[in-house]
Amino acid sequence: MSMSDSDFTSGSGDYKNFRQATRDRLLHEMLRATRAKDSKTRWKVLIMDKLTVKIMSCSCKMANITYEGISLVEDIYKRRQPMPSMDAIYFIQPTRENVVMFLSDMSGRSPLYKRAFVFFSSPISKELVNHIKSDASVRPRLSTLSEMNLEYFAIDSQGFISDHERALEELFGDTAEISLAHNATLQTIATRIATVFASLKEFPYVRYRAAKSSLDASTMTSVRDLIPTKLAAIVWHCLAKYRSSIPDFPQTETCELLILDRSVDQIAPIIHEWTYDAMCHDLLNMDGNKFVHEVPSKAGSTSEKKEVLLEDHDPIWVELRHAHIADASERLHDKMTNFISRNKAAQIHHGSRDGGELSTRDLQKMVQALPQYSEQIDKLSLHVEIAGKINKVIREAGLRELGQLEQDLVFGDAGTKDLINFLRTNQDVTPENKLRLLMIFAAIYPEKFEGDKGEKLMQLARLSPDDMNAVYNMRYLTLPDLKKTSGGFSLKFEVHKKQAARKERTDEEETWQLSRFYPVIEELIEKLSKGELPNNEYQCMNDPSPSFHETSNGTPVRTTSSQPAHSMRSRRPATWARPRNSDDGYSSDSVLKYASNDFKHMGQRIFIFIIGGATRSELRVAHKLTSKLKREIILGSTSIDDPAQFITKLKMLSAQELSIDDLQI
Repeated sequence: MSMSDSDFTSGSGDYKNFRQATRDRLLHEMLRATRAKDSKTRWKVLIMDKLTVKIMSCSCKMANITYEGISLVEDIYKRRQPMPSMDAIYFIQPTRENVVMFLSDMSGRSPLYKRAFVFFSSPISKELVNHIKSDASVRPRLSTLSEMNLEYFAIDSQGFISDHERALEELFGDTAEISLAHNATLQTIATRIATVFASLKEFPYVRYRAAKSSLDASTMTSVRDLIPTKLAAIVWHCLAKYRSSIPDFPQTETCELLILDRSVDQIAPIIHEWTYDAMCHDLLNMDGNKFVHEVPSKAGSTSEKKEVLLEDHDPIWVELRHAHIADASERLHDKMTNFISRNKAAQIHHGSRDGGELSTRDLQKMVQALPQYSEQIDKLSLHVEIAGKINKVIREAGLRELGQLEQDLVFGDAGTKDLINFLRTNQDVTPENKLRLLMIFAAIYPEKFEGDKGEKLMQLARLSPDDMNAVYNMRYLTLPDLKKTSGGFSLKFEVHKKQAARKERTDEEETWQLSRFYPVIEELIEKLSKGELPNNEYQCMNDPSPSFHETSNGTPVRTTSSQPAHSMRSRRPATWARPRNSDDGYSSDSVLKYASNDFKHMGQRIFIFIIGGATRSELRVAHKLTSKLKREIILGSTSIDDPAQFITKLKMLSAQELSIDDLQI
């Protein structure tokens, strides 16, 4: 499912998607609420810190802020010009440093601003509130002192992050058990998760991946294994406070929250995901959502670099981002062809050329020659260029063969011999791609890395010691073996005994090659929605009301025992890669139609939070299942990682000399 942020609201009553609800709180509940009907000073100054600037920029554009009466945006820590005739809105974290800066601005005989409206991003301590109120010169100038309880980053219409790039290192690294940052990091993450529910006025049924020691008393308990349990407890504590302090906060469950960590799926962050969005971030040198390309200069004789953002305001991006790259490329060619067929000038230009079918690139050049259509064609040309670059990398890097082996390993259709043969016959594969292949292999076949077996494989792949370290560090993200009864460290990765095994391929028709893979959370969300998620493996902090599951999805709670899988991913149809003309319920067009016509039947929200970073394939699943389950799925995480970023973070679990700056790959 893909849509712009306004789509849920157009013609559809009160329902707003996650990012739209976040934006409305910032613009209406905070900025617009400071307007006085009899005030002669319409314009105000908005003052933020580094964190709240990012929160605001994820949800709002400068035009939105200006429309609400903001003429200037300032950094609280920078020297600012006094504006004693203007009011100021402070949107800041409730830290002592911020409070000191605020009091410095507004106290004394010559305050920087006339009046102050102060909004804190999360709950403020009574001590700091008393500190503010104790300043007699500030009190009469203070128009508002409020807790917004909005301290998350809405990076997608159905996704958010807590912005903890170091979560893997601080929570799962080799010093995690003695790290002073461990508990502080969990507390901050929990606080930010809780503000999501405060913003949406939702009270969740909180579930989490249970520690293995709770399933088997003989299993050793580790700090890492307890992380989801500890985070769930802190989130629950925060929600209990909200339930008693926020007006109109629900007193019974209105949604579901499932807290997981990266151990549930080590393959999703590494494997090549073949959708347009994932390929853009994996294969192109993008800075976040920013893509830089060359366009003809106004003079026409040279070219100049232009930055564009691949975000929800671009309808082509919204339509194609979750499509298979082959599907996206075909759709772009069709769009170009349709544009030519509808335009007489283009047809004349086309007729003057030699016969034969035109390539997408030829069509792009043709429509660019029509200046009156430049605005319409800019975005289309941009995506033709991007898709062309992606397909070029796929060809030159031999990614189709590599991707086939990756998925065959995951589904049990390939094993050690296939891997060794590939490494021997494909010496020109990049070190990064060989590393990713071996990391997938290690997640599936942990016993192959006992003793010196793993080292021999990595030597065959000619991996550097630094890359070999990434493979070995996967042990920090694995779950304890329930059969292990003694302490001590083993090189063996202690994962679920669900090794992929070779098996006969079925005559399963696939619309697009390499579209079989799906993240583990897809099955977890479907089971959660049906009430089939095992309660012993995914325990709950609160006992929901008896009618909770009946109101959320119309089915009673069912508890099932987990069945051992023959491979890491069971065989299933690749339904997300259907032909372009199919209406499968979660393609862009069908979802927009669904959102505008059938929104009132949307069930209760499901929130998934992954500690240690989420992937673009998992964000795609949230969109896909929203339509399939008719429940808005919201994915949260400490960060959204592309494969190169995840691998760098994995190396940092034991390599202290690496810097977080290395994440900018």
